Amino acid sequence: MFTPSRLVLARKRRRMTLAGLHRASGISVRSLTAFENGHKAPSPETLSSLASALRVPDAFLNADAVDELQADAVSFRALSKMSALDRDAALSSGSVAKLLNDWLEDRFRLPQPDVPTFPHLSPEEAAEQLRGRWGLGEAPIPNMIHLLESRGVRVFSLPPDCRDVDAFSTTRKGTPYIFLNTQKSGERGRFDAAHELGHLILHSEHRIPHGVESEQEAQRFASSFLMPRAGILAQMLMNASTERILSAKRKWGVAAIALTYRLRELNLLTEWGYRTAAKQLSQMGFRRSEPGGISRETSQLLTKAFEALRDQGVSAKEIAEAIDVFPDELNNFVFGLVPIALEGGGESVTAVRPSLRMVK
Repeated sequence: MFTPSRLVLARKRRRMTLAGLHRASGISVRSLTAFENGHKAPSPETLSSLASALRVPDAFLNADAVDELQADAVSFRALSKMSALDRDAALSSGSVAKLLNDWLEDRFRLPQPDVPTFPHLSPEEAAEQLRGRWGLGEAPIPNMIHLLESRGVRVFSLPPDCRDVDAFSTTRKGTPYIFLNTQKSGERGRFDAAHELGHLILHSEHRIPHGVESEQEAQRFASSFLMPRAGILAQMLMNASTERILSAKRKWGVAAIALTYRLRELNLLTEWGYRTAAKQLSQMGFRRSEPGGISRETSQLLTKAFEALRDQGVSAKEIAEAIDVFPDELNNFVFGLVPIALEGGGESVTAVRPSLRMVK
């Protein structure tokens, strides 16, 4: 049975207006509007034309209605500057990724959420509290995605066509989600993950995560969480040279500019020292990118789930069919793990591993 909301979801996922879908499918805007409003259903032939234009299986438009993500419950940065197409494409991507999560939860016992909310603490205090609760001490975090997954956060990648969205987070029925843009550097990806964790921790349902103040709070949380005060102070970075900053930033897995700013925040650099170091780093290319940076982190939980499914004879194609998408679309949400290709070496592994057991 045709599901109107699925047509809306697929259209937004492909960044199309009604006029754009008309041009791609040849179906009139009037008919498309009637389909989306549920006033009439497309014929099987018309439905196939729509599915082809939207690059989804016919079954996607016939499946059950999807619990769509709403913009007012999502931590978009600079939402007022974001186009409606960018916003809707990201939201619809999150809705499709949630279908995969639901399918996995039916087959595995995934880690339960352990993400407290500290809406009344300062960002630095919240970061310290969370590090204490999670037993992280003052040491660098080997892998942010693995850590988040071990604490019940569902982490998915954003499709390449959402490249203008840095990241976003939300909570659905008590389960926290973070969506990351994999086009950024490894250091930027870690900071984005910590930034979205900051939204989850600081901005509960009583504090809508929008606006400059919320973004600044999440930014300060990320800086404090990845570069804890005591840990940085122990590194003896007072008046650190550019060379010393570049050495230390590799230890903490952060961008050189981010570490430089943190040193200024902790009064380990004077304002003049900060500006001098930032200028030198910018001249070396560290303002726009991260020369010689770390590799992007990927999902341990999804890798383990796919390995277990593969051992049971379940292919990536079958997983995609189960959620009514094509394999290339599935690949968009799982850090490029479809087809499963595990790189040997080079990836840091945290001692905190998410538990994952098959549901009997």
